[in-house]
Amino acid sequence: MAMPAATTLLAWTRLLRAADLASQHCAASLRSLGLPPPEWYDVLLAIERSGAQRPRDLQVALGTEQYALSRLVDRMVRAGLLNRVPCPDDARGHTLHLTIEGRAMRAAMWPVYAQAIEAAFGSRVEEEDRVALARLLAPLAKPISA
Repeated sequence: MAMPAATTLLAWTRLLRAADLASQHCAASLRSLGLPPPEWYDVLLAIERSGAQRPRDLQVALGTEQYALSRLVDRMVRAGLLNRVPCPDDARGHTLHLTIEGRAMRAAMWPVYAQAIEAAFGSRVEEEDRVALARLLAPLAKPISA
C-alpha cells in the first residue's frame, strides 16, 4: 500500500485542524449565551426544512452515526424541542416533529451561529478563495464508495 504524499498529509492535517477550530469556536459562541451546541441546530434546521422525519432518514441527511443521533434526539425531546410521533404504517417506528419551542430555539441560535461562522471562516478567507475551497471540498463531502 502506498503512503500518502507529504502534500496530502499537510492538507489533511490542516483540513482537520481548521474544521476542529471552527467547530470549537461555534460551539463556544453558542454556549457562552446558554444556547445548545451546533449539532442541535443542524437537527432543528433539517426538520424545519424537510418536515417531520424518521430518525433513519435524519441520520442519512446529517451523515451522523445512529447511536449519536439517538442520544442527541433523546436530549432534544427532553428539552421540549422535538416530539416523537408513532408512525401510522409502522408500529415500531416514529417520526420526529419540531415543536414550537424547537422552532423558536433554531431561530434564536441562528444569529449567534452565523456570527461565529463569519468570525471563524468568512472574515478570514477572501471570497474567491471561499469559492475555490468549496469547489475543492465538494468531492470530499460525498461518502467514500467501497
